[in-house]
Amino acid sequence: MFKLFNTLTRSIEDFRAIKKGQVRMYTCGPTVYDFAHIGNYRAYICSDILRRWLEYSGYEVRQVMNLTDIDDKTIRDSQKHNMSLKDFTAKYITAFFEDIDALNIERANEYPKATDYIDEMVRLIKTLMEKGFAYRGEDGSIYFSVRKFPDYGKLSRVKISELEQGASGRVKSDEYEREQANDFALWKAWDKNDGDVFWESDFGKGRPGWHIECSAMATKYLGNQFDIHCGGIDHIPVHHTNEIAQSEAAIGKKPWVKYWLHNAFLELTAGKKMAKSGNNFITLATLEEKGFHPLDYRYFCLGTHYRNPLMFSYEALEGAKIARRRLVDKVLELKLAKDKEQKEAQKKYLEQFTQEINDDLNTSQALATVWDMLKDEKLSNKDKYTLLVKCGKVLGLDLAHVKKDKISKEIIALAKQRLQARQNKEWKKSDELRDKIKQLGYIIGDTREGYEIRKA
Repeated sequence: MFKLFNTLTRSIEDFRAIKKGQVRMYTCGPTVYDFAHIGNYRAYICSDILRRWLEYSGYEVRQVMNLTDIDDKTIRDSQKHNMSLKDFTAKYITAFFEDIDALNIERANEYPKATDYIDEMVRLIKTLMEKGFAYRGEDGSIYFSVRKFPDYGKLSRVKISELEQGASGRVKSDEYEREQANDFALWKAWDKNDGDVFWESDFGKGRPGWHIECSAMATKYLGNQFDIHCGGIDHIPVHHTNEIAQSEAAIGKKPWVKYWLHNAFLELTAGKKMAKSGNNFITLATLEEKGFHPLDYRYFCLGTHYRNPLMFSYEALEGAKIARRRLVDKVLELKLAKDKEQKEAQKKYLEQFTQEINDDLNTSQALATVWDMLKDEKLSNKDKYTLLVKCGKVLGLDLAHVKKDKISKEIIALAKQRLQARQNKEWKKSDELRDKIKQLGYIIGDTREGYEIRKA
């Protein structure tokens, strides 16, 4: 039986789909005002493992991941760059898809952009107003009244009675601290800071608040009640708390979502998460420039349970890189095996692997089982290859498709020229050679020994 930690109940629960054989899940996607960082990708790797395991277990999965292309930050930064909101966010949406493909994250069924679903958001807000859960403020914006919803805070465990005094105040910003948990904006009346970003509605000229976006898009594609909602733990106190309140108030279904899954932060120093807002983040492109394959980072994430903080260091990532490379080499070696496959011999390890993933997606223990299997001298090489491919598919390590890269003499010559340029501190020439290598379909990264080349 698959067991998941449900943030809503703060307990490990047996997973039982609302509709037999089918799972509907929603993942909070990126806000596309900058390149996503590797901390963001920990969350998407986590939901990808969940989806892969559900599919492996026989479920038909429908996954939706939103793209937040309208909020305070996208407006602010598009104006800074003197670009239209659409053109500004398009760049980061493209980069996001390139990154998730590189990380072997399976594509969701739908990637709705918030700006395409304004009508759905307006309808949801109208329903909340008609039911008495929302009202117009003096500034013309529409707010959700948290005190009208008795269950407010059941996810975050915040009590309305404990909200900050003077809390008749309202919060118009998309992001705020839990202690400020007052009435939040569903529709923001236009002001001069919004520039040309607005929509006409029955409420007047304005734009949606961040929280209503997810409720509208999730309901549009997954219905009035669905199985799983994924995101980072930073979404618990405010964003997901507000999603539940406005959705259950409007729709009347409780619970709106049956299971809430949240991953812990990627940290650069103890207790401090990686974040764009703190300007302490690393992109996937940076890792590639340093000689790491995107799947090295994926392997690194698998080594720690998703609910535990993950401390990032290049030394630890180097260890993951070496381990993954050993797996790849092993697959290439075992692929040539001529001995016979004995499915009965594989059973012990498949059962153990299944037991570990069934235990709240315990990928670190599942990886340990894979390594134990490879050391088992009683298993044939053919059995080991089959098990590696099966387990690798669940973990998203793409072991079924690995092959030795054949690097041409031309690429090797360019790489040597670049290494010489770096040793001479000719950085411009080094960058030009790196770009030329990339144009030819390869990525070069710097290592302690010199460089590493792989196909793009």
